[in-house]
Amino acid sequence: MPESRGFIEFAVDLLSLVGPVRARAMFGGHGIYCGDVMIGLVDDDEVFLKTDVETLPRFVAAGCRRWVYAGGGRTMETSYFRPPDEAHEDAEAMLPWGRLALEAARRGAAAKAARASRRAGAAAKGRSKAANGKRTAPAKGAARARRPGSGRR
Repeated sequence: MPESRGFIEFAVDLLSLVGPVRARAMFGGHGIYCGDVMIGLVDDDEVFLKTDVETLPRFVAAGCRRWVYAGGGRTMETSYFRPPDEAHEDAEAMLPWGRLALEAARRGAAAKAARASRRAGAAAKGRSKAANGKRTAPAKGAARARRPGSGRR
């Protein structure tokens, strides 16, 4: 069931104390972003917040429910959890949960950037070796250079 516009606005208001929050439509639901990271989502008029290995225990200890969805004939578990009912009362009650989600999202973004940097560095190192005269295989169909005086004609 699609989310109601009113609930999406409510979700953004609930998380407003975390920082500049906005909702963006995605995959039939809405992502909740703070700055450039996704901290949560809205599905069927429910808010779910991002977790990671550091924040997950807090959500589990509070009895929060994981967001799961059906895809490819199976149930997919995610790292998003519905905050406790009392957090839905007002923005101040949601703030600690929103902060946990923001921390998890920032750590995830930093880890992703580090992986991309390592891949880029490895690719650059490979290009550098080729540029520094390291022997590489000739391109397919390339003519082989003959050494002077090799006797071949």
